[in-house]
Amino acid sequence: MAALEIERKFLVKGQGWKAASRGIAIRQGFLAVGPKRTVRVRIAAGKAFLTIKGAVEGITRQEFEYPIPVGQAERILELCIRPLIEKKRYRIEHLGMTWEVDEFFGENAGLVVAEIELGSESQDFARPRWLGEEVSHDHRYLNANLVKSPYSRWGEG
Repeated sequence: MAALEIERKFLVKGQGWKAASRGIAIRQGFLAVGPKRTVRVRIAAGKAFLTIKGAVEGITRQEFEYPIPVGQAERILELCIRPLIEKKRYRIEHLGMTWEVDEFFGENAGLVVAEIELGSESQDFARPRWLGEEVSHDHRYLNANLVKSPYSRWGEG
């Protein structure tokens, strides 16, 4: 199924967001990472998906996602670029919109970002108090780039 993903991404301030959701553990890896496409496998809540994303244009890109057996996903993760992305995702409702807050672990520990999917690039939305700086146009925060340049290494050379 082809769909457009229109997403805005922000850093998160404080811990006020955390009480609103329990969160689920996610492990994901990338088979291909490039400026025109990424290919990802993800395991979360006992389900697995293979996802292909196109190039980012503004805050929009094509996305194709397919369910796959968890056992196959585990084996595909063995083939992925290292490090794998380890995170906990919290879904938080705020004034009629759903935010996904990702708390990263492993080599990306310390990074917490919030994403909101929109119907159009110009759609208005209410900003929760815990929302920090917008990083939608800073591609370092894309999960595919966190594999190539983990958050823990940003202060190095």
